[in-house]
This record gives sequence, C-alpha cells and structure tokens, in this order.
Amino acid sequence: MNLLVEPGFFTSAPVQTALIVGGGTAIVSGVVGVFTVIRGQSFAGHALADVSSAGGALSFLLGINPLIGVLGMALVAAIGMEMIDIRRARERDLMTGIVLGAGLGLSALLLYFDVTTHSTTGAAITVMFGSMFAIPPAIIPLALSLGGGALLAIFVIYRPLLLSSLDKELAEVMGINTRRLAMFYLMLLSLAVTLAAMTVGAVLSTALLIGPAATALRLTKRPLNAMLTAVIIGLVTTWGGILLAYNSYYWTPGHGWPVSFFIVALIFVAYLAATHLIRIEGR
Repeated sequence: MNLLVEPGFFTSAPVQTALIVGGGTAIVSGVVGVFTVIRGQSFAGHALADVSSAGGALSFLLGINPLIGVLGMALVAAIGMEMIDIRRARERDLMTGIVLGAGLGLSALLLYFDVTTHSTTGAAITVMFGSMFAIPPAIIPLALSLGGGALLAIFVIYRPLLLSSLDKELAEVMGINTRRLAMFYLMLLSLAVTLAAMTVGAVLSTALLIGPAATALRLTKRPLNAMLTAVIIGLVTTWGGILLAYNSYYWTPGHGWPVSFFIVALIFVAYLAATHLIRIEGR
C-alpha cells in the first residue's frame, strides 16, 4: 500500500471523472467566489445552493440530466431574487431568506416524491451531499462548457463588475447599468453554485464557493491575485479531498468516507492556516 496514493487511483474511470469535473468546478468557484465575497452576497450564494437542491430532486424524479435540473432551478431563483428591486441590504437579505425557505420547502416535497416513488434514499443523499464518484462521464462536456462560458463572461465584464462591486454609486455615475449587471452576475453565480452542488452537494456547495475565496482575500486584497489564489486553494482542496476519499476505502474496506467531507475539511484547514499566517505577520 502506498502511503499517499492507493493502487488504481489514476486509472479508475470514476476518479478521472471526479478529478476533471472537480477541477473545473474549483476554477469557476474560485473566480466567481471572489466577486461573491467582495459584493457581500455570500448569503445569496448559500440560498441559491439550497434552492438548487429542488432542481436536483426534480431531475431524479423525472430521470433527466441532474446538471440541467440544478442549473434551471438556480437560475429561476436568481432571476426571482433580482427582479424584486431592493436596494437596502437588510431587506435584500430578508427576500433572499424567503427564497431560501421556499426552495427548501419545494426540495423537501420533491425528495419525498423521490423516496416514495423509487423506494430509496439515495437521491436525497446525492442531492444534499453529492456523490463525486457516481458522476456520469457524459456530464463532463456540458460541465466544462458551462464552466468555460462562465469564465469567458467574467473576463468580458471584469472591469464594470469589479467597479460596481466596490462602488455601486460611482459605477452608475459612469453610465454602467448596475441592475442589469447584477442580474447577469447572479446568473453566473447560479452556474458556479450548480457546478459546486454537483461536486459536494447542495448543502455544502457554499463552502467550495466561499471558502477558497474568503481565504484568498485574507492573504491578498488585489482581486486578480485573490482569484488566482482562490483557484489554487480550490484545486488543492478538491483534488486532495478526492484522493483522501479514495484512500479511505482502504482504511475501512468497503466503506469509504464521502468526498464532500474531505473537501470541506481541507478548506476549513486552509482558512485557519491563512488566519494564523496573518497573525504571525501582524497584519
């Protein structure tokens, strides 16, 4: 037994799929996550993640591609949140909470139908906590295409999005349509949340979206540097989590630990390490 990599890790088809989808998700989440933290919309990301679980449950019920179901529900929630023009942060959070509650209620109903129709709790576990080693390879092209499209969109709107995130009033004075930009950004956030939900499940997807970005912004205040750092942290924690989950099958034969647990645990460790480093440097 190898202490670092157990036999068959790099030749396993489920592992290869998990590494590809997980890597793409980490890159998109790192970039979008930095803007999410800067804009103070972490709660919105959490709400979209939980609401997207209803899309996952509906996908299992109808037998369609889960990526489409999760993304569709997240987009509907994002559009609904932005259609109501609320400028005060407190009122915006209240509306986000209402959308979150409605989404969770719908998710509970659909998961109930999943369990009673198919007589299994597997759908609920997959939707809520993910199952990276069960991701079908057919999802790879669509996932990578959506992720690449999101990164391209961020590149195109980077400057106006950054300005509106830092100073909304100044952006409006300069002629930027901040509401339209906010709507477009929420759609990109929905896409990032969808990919994260496919990786670690709807419940824990916020950790992959916010954790690396928050850690990076503690280490550097430059947006581009923060994005690069967040991507690196996301890749290391995601691939490290996949490796540890694969190895765990050899710790207790036949009973491996979930990938989502290891990914979130590594992100938490990275955040603590960054905080400790800042204290040592006296920043």
